[in-house]
Amino acid sequence: MHDFGYKKNNLCCEDVPLETIAQKFGTPVYVYSYQTLTGHLLKLQEAFKEIRPLICYSVKANSNLGILRSLVQKGAGLDIVSGGELSRALKAGCPPERIVYASVGKTDVEIEAAIRKGILFFNVESLPELANINRIAGKLRTVTRVAIRINPDVEAKTHKFITTGKLTNKFGIDLKNAYTILSCGGSFKNVRISGLHIHIGSQILESAPFIAAIKKVIDFIERLKKRGIALEYLNIGGGLGIIYRKEKPQTAIIYAKRIVPLLKKTGLKIIMEPGRFIVGNAGVLLTKVLYVKKTPQKTFLIVDGGMNDLIRPALYDAYHQIVPLKRAGAQGHKGARSYVKVDVVGPICESGDFFAKGRRIPFVKEGAYIAVMSAGAYGFSMSSNYNSRCRCAEVLVVKNKMFEIRRREDFRDLIRNEVVPAFLRSTR
Repeated sequence: MHDFGYKKNNLCCEDVPLETIAQKFGTPVYVYSYQTLTGHLLKLQEAFKEIRPLICYSVKANSNLGILRSLVQKGAGLDIVSGGELSRALKAGCPPERIVYASVGKTDVEIEAAIRKGILFFNVESLPELANINRIAGKLRTVTRVAIRINPDVEAKTHKFITTGKLTNKFGIDLKNAYTILSCGGSFKNVRISGLHIHIGSQILESAPFIAAIKKVIDFIERLKKRGIALEYLNIGGGLGIIYRKEKPQTAIIYAKRIVPLLKKTGLKIIMEPGRFIVGNAGVLLTKVLYVKKTPQKTFLIVDGGMNDLIRPALYDAYHQIVPLKRAGAQGHKGARSYVKVDVVGPICESGDFFAKGRRIPFVKEGAYIAVMSAGAYGFSMSSNYNSRCRCAEVLVVKNKMFEIRRREDFRDLIRNEVVPAFLRSTR
């Protein structure tokens, strides 16, 4: 479900033609649909209303303050993984008691800041981290809550770079060691182990891996109960897949029907951490065709967006649908549009700088705009200044209105924090 579609042969976001946005804000530019963004959160809230989970949106998917505030105002909590994301979460108005903090490498400074702000709990990834949180909480003369992240050793059937629930991954604690930690939890005087956490990967299309992981955790919880160890929370993470091409991911309703009966057995408060499911299809990247380059072997569409703007195709060989902003029949595009096989590439000095290879798309001329679809998650949040390129603007559309929620960087931003040593400043 998303709110991007052709109206009178012009691709629109809600009620705004995307070409209007491209012309006003320049390209490349990210555009988000408020209706799609909040709609996906509401779908999860409705599907799981029987158990009323705290839905903590995964900030790393897209951390723009406008995106975060849109979701927080609809009742979402936030799942963070850094001190920077903690700062963003608070700036977006998220109550600390709706913030959970993951990451395998939390620093002392980050841990102390989160304790001082009173977050709901840390998702603890290792015994040394637990000991460190206990030490810092002791220094602050307080008790802080944590959840032990379990690595259930479940195959998520997704890209190897985004699977997180196997014992070969760096995430979480195996069940044997987790049992030992929970059994002697009383030795950590300044932490209260109040829950368990699992997260087995991202872009998972089937329910089977989730069910397998949850069943393992339920058995583990029963073992803990027999030992007299009581918990309050179960955080089941995120990972729900979306449609990029022709995938058939489970809907929120189907997912809920399959796992809610299991979750009810635990008797615990449930937390979820969706990211991609909420924001993935809520955003597109608009880019302009600079040149159509024909060689004896290929035709290249060279666009002004690059891998620094959207790295997923280069990093994961990820597929994103690419469509023109004007469809055949629109003004200036009379008659049927022919299709051509092209590589859509950017201006970065890397052969890995591409959005698509060998893709059949409607023919577009130089100067035309195209949209890279399903780019709301891990698009801007993974962008960079590689090749000294300015990061692009972001725009949020609400019905027939558009709001710039991030200004395009300029050359001054590129060097804002750089300092030339005094001995190099001489003009000699």
